[in-house]
Amino acid sequence: MQKFRSLLFLLLLSLSVVASAQQLPTPPALAAKSWLLIEAASGQELAAQAPDQRLDPASLTKLMTAYLSFAALKQGTLKLEQPVPVSQKAWKTGGSRMFIQVGTQVKVEDLLKGMIVQSGNDACVALAEAIAGDEENFAQMMNREAQRLGMKGSSFRNSSGLPDPQHYTTARDLATLAGALIRDFPDEYAKYYSLKEFRYNNITQPNRNRLLWIDPTVDGLKTGHTEAAGYCLVSSAKRGPRRLLSVVLGAPSDSVRAQESLKLLNYGFQFYDAVQVYAKNEEVSTLKVWKGTASSVKLGFVNDLVIAVPKGFGPKIRTELVSQQPLIAPVAQGQVLGTLKVSLDGKPFADYPVLALDAVPSAGIIGRMVDTVRLWFN
Repeated sequence: MQKFRSLLFLLLLSLSVVASAQQLPTPPALAAKSWLLIEAASGQELAAQAPDQRLDPASLTKLMTAYLSFAALKQGTLKLEQPVPVSQKAWKTGGSRMFIQVGTQVKVEDLLKGMIVQSGNDACVALAEAIAGDEENFAQMMNREAQRLGMKGSSFRNSSGLPDPQHYTTARDLATLAGALIRDFPDEYAKYYSLKEFRYNNITQPNRNRLLWIDPTVDGLKTGHTEAAGYCLVSSAKRGPRRLLSVVLGAPSDSVRAQESLKLLNYGFQFYDAVQVYAKNEEVSTLKVWKGTASSVKLGFVNDLVIAVPKGFGPKIRTELVSQQPLIAPVAQGQVLGTLKVSLDGKPFADYPVLALDAVPSAGIIGRMVDTVRLWFN
């Protein structure tokens, strides 16, 4: 009987291990050089293979050209109805084209559609010239913006993604760029990136992103292909409140890049839940403030704190706030005042900076003197 109980215990233990393994699935292996899957709300990495490897981005470059174009529209230096003259350089640019004609003028909005839907290299050059005067100046703008966004592994030499030895990026940088484009220009993203076709100059061209036809939750973003880059795709899908971003670089064919991208997106949605730990501006805690016009300051996050955890692990999230003490005024709004340590099932999971939700200026001389004395005895 004792032997039977021991065998039963070992069987139950093995089943528990199997169940645990099923709760923590292994990410899929893809037929590509590099890939990355992130939770868009937090930037959290869910699956990756060589995400920091520098590779030729091909037409994925156009995500940066679009970002700068949308920024120019927002700043008012570019207008949707603005006619843009087509230069000799734009007209002669090789590769994929929207077929604009030299000597004519094309509206900015048509150029945007030509770039995003038709992947027109000629449209990219025309937009670059309209924004920066020439493509060389525009490339400098691209690199400055890449630095600002934290794209540490990227270098741009042109607006379209035509091959150049000094033109490269990484899967991680492309995910950062795609996330910024969706976050900073949500209306423009929704308007253009889900378009399935565009007709210009009596030529209708389909969007090369096959996932727009395969999965109705996919609403962008961009394909790319050169001989050096292979077949690439940055895609995004929103199912319910969750959005995932997938980057697949260096697939062997058009169909494979779509298939592998969908495999990655399905993996993230199927095996992970997004849990909102704190809402934007929700009070996480308060800290005592010395020598300030207020005696305390609220701590929290300026955006929703959302983390992705394996299915069923949401109730196992635990948090601990580690903060600096004593806290002396002045305190600036948005200043990092502590760290929220998140554990999952008793194991460290991630750390997040916690910010001051309000500013606390310094008190007057008497208030500062009183708190100085109090600190001696604290």
